Amino acid sequence: MSTDDTTETAEASTETDAAAKADTESNCGGSTDAESNCGGSTDSESNCGGSTDEEEVGASADDFDAEPGTLVTVGLGPGKPEGMTARAKGALANADHIVGYRTYVDLLPDEITADAEDIYSTPMCGEVSRTEEAIDRTLAGNDVAIIGSGDPNVYALSGLALEILESKGGSAEAVDFEVVPGVPAAQSCGARLGAPLVNDTVSVSLSDHLTPMEDIESRLEAVAPEGFTIAIYNPWSRKRRENFQTCCEILLAHRDPGTPVGIVHGASRDDEATMITDLGTLPDLGEEEIIDMTTTIIVGNEDTYVWEDRMVTPRGYETKYDY
Repeated sequence: MSTDDTTETAEASTETDAAAKADTESNCGGSTDAESNCGGSTDSESNCGGSTDEEEVGASADDFDAEPGTLVTVGLGPGKPEGMTARAKGALANADHIVGYRTYVDLLPDEITADAEDIYSTPMCGEVSRTEEAIDRTLAGNDVAIIGSGDPNVYALSGLALEILESKGGSAEAVDFEVVPGVPAAQSCGARLGAPLVNDTVSVSLSDHLTPMEDIESRLEAVAPEGFTIAIYNPWSRKRRENFQTCCEILLAHRDPGTPVGIVHGASRDDEATMITDLGTLPDLGEEEIIDMTTTIIVGNEDTYVWEDRMVTPRGYETKYDY
């Protein structure tokens, strides 16, 4: 998903009642879901589709006297613990504090959450506040992991972490910063569909939380006529129905309605569902449960075909070898 980033790929999952229970404050070491006194701004983003207050950095690097700790952004992969890399598990085991979106925190193995000194989570769209919280905790001398589904560099928070660190007057040398990659949503979903991503592939997120829809349309117009397989993240939500329909219209203007399309909802999670259909049918599926913000859609290229319920995109070996 992984899921997000940009907006994060799977941040529209329903939150459990247990994760929604919040404490009330933090001092760079106390647990909180609502507010921090560590220097980070509180979560002013009420939702991803409406107007929001502009968040500002609440502290500078000069406000912290401690020797900075380690900040690592960790990709959890597609969801369940077995989808995490050994490197990701090791990084989380070594972290004093873990910071993340509540749904992602719920995906962590029990042995990791039990050993963590503190876990800080925020609701959907609290990307800036929790990333700043992670940096402030690092500047206060803690070893901190900020988590996300999929890969930290694919529609996720690695770039934001460095931007906020810079805005605080920090330096790349002062904080030991590391990115631990994970399996991105396109790859985990492609694996569920067969072999649709074997040739050139591009990814597009339909979430206009950070990117204006006109810019997303321009990107789609640019790649739709080309011979790429297209991975579509964040395809549909109640507030973004029009984005999905616009995407389908652009694709159908350039590609045959019979083009194979694979849909994977909640890859490797308890509610996982998959479907292989075609581009002509895709617009009618926007209101179906299988398509939401935890879904990734794979649109094949002109050579993609379906064989025994598996999408196959040839790499080109057939043009050079007999088999």
